[in-house]
Amino acid sequence: MNILVTGANGQLGHELRMASRAAADTYFFTDVCTGDGDDTLYLDITDAQAVGNIVSSRGIDAIVNCAAFTNVDAAETNEALAEKLNAQAPEILARVMAETGGLLIHISTDYVFGAEPYNRPCREDQQGTPTGVYGLTKLHGEQRIVEAGCDYLIFRTAWLYSAFGKNFVKTMLALMQSRERLNVVFDQCGTPTYAADLAAAIVHILSSRKYEGNTGIYHYSNEGVTSWYDFAKMIADIHGNISCNILPCHSSEFPSPVVRPSYSVLDKTKFKTTFGLDVPYWVDSLRRCMQVLAAS
Repeated sequence: MNILVTGANGQLGHELRMASRAAADTYFFTDVCTGDGDDTLYLDITDAQAVGNIVSSRGIDAIVNCAAFTNVDAAETNEALAEKLNAQAPEILARVMAETGGLLIHISTDYVFGAEPYNRPCREDQQGTPTGVYGLTKLHGEQRIVEAGCDYLIFRTAWLYSAFGKNFVKTMLALMQSRERLNVVFDQCGTPTYAADLAAAIVHILSSRKYEGNTGIYHYSNEGVTSWYDFAKMIADIHGNISCNILPCHSSEFPSPVVRPSYSVLDKTKFKTTFGLDVPYWVDSLRRCMQVLAAS
């Protein structure tokens, strides 16, 4: 099977490169940013003709869409661009897959929730209540994919991090080693997700063909529940030799143009039951990621 990955230079795209190395399927990695000597093909997923051409020329059977406008704050003043990348582009991918009979795997987010005061893990059939433009445009993307009529798997994930790119883990490590004191919000709870775990799950589902007959929306994050403060404390504990005083604070102490979900833990029961995969505990995955960071 030939598989096209979009947004391949992001965190999840990098991890998919690693996870797919042992797969029997053929993967093609695309992005709008390419460099001399790398294996990334140029593809603008907002260009329907370009998407159709590459799907046809490469005989693509499935697309894994990792591309998105992910800057939550910037989305508030760039709504048109966020809608284009998070909603219109996924619809283009979905319609091309509908025409060819292929599969679209799309990465969505816990930010489709948040306006309701949830106190239990969010299910897939729960109504989306986004609190900002980013979550709203991602919800629009999900809706457009469903309406396009292709075979699809939508994976909502949360708090994604890895050894690649910019993310909370790498930012905290840098701040902890340069500051004596650090305030981190404790009133936003969710579950971190190691991108390598999600990538491995996607490659397994494709390789095993377990997507057949299982079109739908699924939740995937690591197991457990934590706050950003506790996440930061665990990063410090695992790293060791950090003298920075990490303190809890309220979200209101960090003014933002968008209200972030206060509780967006994802219920993964449907994912585990459908695909028969265990989901690693978030602390165990964090340890593995930090081992990779230490080795590099």
